Formats: sequence, structure tokens, C-alpha cells
Amino acid sequence: MTADDLKGAGEQSPAPLASDPFERTDEPVWRVTLWPHRSLSPDGFRSVMWMSAAAMAFPVLAFAGTPFLWALVPYVLVALFALWAFFKVNYRSARLTEELRLWPDAIAVERREPAGAVKRWSANPYWVDVNIEDTKAVQRYLTLRGAGRRIELGAFLTPEERTELASEIQSHIRRLKRNAL
Repeated sequence: MTADDLKGAGEQSPAPLASDPFERTDEPVWRVTLWPHRSLSPDGFRSVMWMSAAAMAFPVLAFAGTPFLWALVPYVLVALFALWAFFKVNYRSARLTEELRLWPDAIAVERREPAGAVKRWSANPYWVDVNIEDTKAVQRYLTLRGAGRRIELGAFLTPEERTELASEIQSHIRRLKRNAL
């Protein structure tokens, strides 16, 4: 036996690290994806833009053939451009998503911002607190606390939707705990 053999004989191999929940290939027990609701379809957007253009052009046509027409046209175009830009910003913010995945040994939340940034949080579901409370600023404010952090979930949802989501999360976590016993 060599000195290297003696050195290794008393050491234990390190415990395997828990896999990164964001790189897991096994299916979660429960998964939900949240996104802001947008009720205006792309066809509806085009209709609104055409109706707005017609509504703004109608009074301007009364000045056809006068120098005032050319003074009003830039204002109408700026108003139409502003309306278009506000809708585009609104649609861009709808690209926000939050995905919650739950496994027996992990809960993970991945938030994808409209600009592309990704924020991630994970914890052991047995130690996660699901909290819903009314604050001065937000009704039914939903947070998850675990692994030394507290995160907000579903800020873009209605208070009723946040309450329902909190109940679903708590129900799935309770089911996991029961099955583990």
C-alpha cells in the first residue's frame, strides 16, 4: 500500500450536488407559465389604427385647399405615430413571462423580461413559504420565500388570479409533502 492509497482510504467522496433546476431534463410534477393578458389582437390593432387615422383625417379634410391643411397634417401624423408607438410598447411588455416549475426536491421560477433579461430563483419546496397579503400599494401581493430570498410572483395578474395561483402552489407543495411521508 502506498502513501497515496492510505490518504484516499479515509476520505469520503463528496455528496452529489443537487442538480440545477434550470438545467434539469426530467419533467416537473407541476409547471405553470404566466404572462400579461393582452386583449387586442394584431388584427384589432390594425383596425384601431385605421379608425383613428380616419377619425383624425375627417376634421382635417374641412381645411382641404387652404393653407391650414398643411399646418394641421403634422399634428395628425404625430398623434398617429404616438398611438402606434404606445401600442408597440404595450405589446413589447406582453413578452414578459414567469415560469414556475415544481419537482419533489426543487421549486424554480424563471422570469423572462421583455428586453431579454432572465431572472432565476430556486429553493427546496419543503422550506418555501407562499405568502399572499394586502399592502397599501397592491391587493393580494403574492410572494415566495425560500433559500434566503423573497420573490414576487405574478405582479401583472389580477388580485383574484394571484389568490388562485397561491392556492394552487400551496396545494401542490402540500401534496408533495404528503407523498414524501
